Amino acid sequence: MADALELDALWNDFHRVVNMPSPELADWLRVHDAGEDVEPLPDRAGGEIGRQVLAILQKRRMDLTDHDVDVMRHVVDEILSQVDLADEPENEDGHDTLRRHHLMSLGHDPLRAPRT
Repeated sequence: MADALELDALWNDFHRVVNMPSPELADWLRVHDAGEDVEPLPDRAGGEIGRQVLAILQKRRMDLTDHDVDVMRHVVDEILSQVDLADEPENEDGHDTLRRHHLMSLGHDPLRAPRT
C-alpha cells in the first residue's frame, strides 16, 4: 500500500475529481444500465469500475485495501486525462454526451462544479 502522505494525496485527489455523491452515482449506474424490459439488481448496476468507485466512496480512508488504492489511481488518471478541472463546469449544449456518460460512470459529472 502507499505510504501515508501518498495515500492522503490520492484520497484528496480522488474526492476532488469524483464530484458525484454516492447516492447520485448509485442512481446513475442503475439508470444507465436499465433497458426497456430489464433493470439490473442494484448491486450489479453499472460497470465494474463504477461499482468500485461507489464502494470506495462509502469507505473510510483507514478501510481502503490495496485494490481500492489501485482503483483510485486509475480513476484519477482516467478523469484527469479527459477533463481540465479548471475549465469546468462545461456547457451542456456543446458537450459530448458519450464522453459525459463515460465520466459519470467513473463518478465525475463534467457539468457539475468540481469539489474544492
